[in-house]
Amino acid sequence: MSITDQEKHKRAAEKRNAGYEKKQAQATKEKGLFIINTGTGKGKTSAAMGMVIRAVGHGMKVGVVQFIKGAKETAERNVLSGFDNVEFHSIGDGFTWITQNREQDIATAEKAWHIAKQMIENPDYDMVLLDELNIILKYDYLNTDEVLAVINDRPEMMHVIVTGRHAKDNLIEAADLVSEIRPIKHPYKEQGVKAQKGIEF
Repeated sequence: MSITDQEKHKRAAEKRNAGYEKKQAQATKEKGLFIINTGTGKGKTSAAMGMVIRAVGHGMKVGVVQFIKGAKETAERNVLSGFDNVEFHSIGDGFTWITQNREQDIATAEKAWHIAKQMIENPDYDMVLLDELNIILKYDYLNTDEVLAVINDRPEMMHVIVTGRHAKDNLIEAADLVSEIRPIKHPYKEQGVKAQKGIEF
């Protein structure tokens, strides 16, 4: 007797469900996660902001520090700053190839890190987003080992999210969740489409 498509589908679905239930039963821990969004594709900050919005919806206290951005207004800052349970700081001077001043970039990074460090050490925060920190560390504007030590010593249930290209190997090794976003097509490079509201800012 031949097996119908419905029967095949049912068997496959049952197998997938059994695997899902097994994984669910094994996942019993709860802890604050160290999360990294990296890669050369677009969407690292956007994905992180999605987690921030999710946390805000649960009434969690969230801190956001933007290390590169700050010279220009961003819509996410405008929206999230309106919530009582969000503290949002944009302390960047813009992209490093625009500032062209290493000493200034280091001073700005140190200023932003001072605020970020206070957030991470404060158990009142449930989540802290360090936007574009990977770029800061790539150019050695901050000491990576010192930054990682603070992140590793955070309160047990605090989530820390780090975004930006070129995440360093020791951060990746220490992280609980790492996502790499890679480009396949981009309208800026391939079609000459400029950055647009609601998409890039």
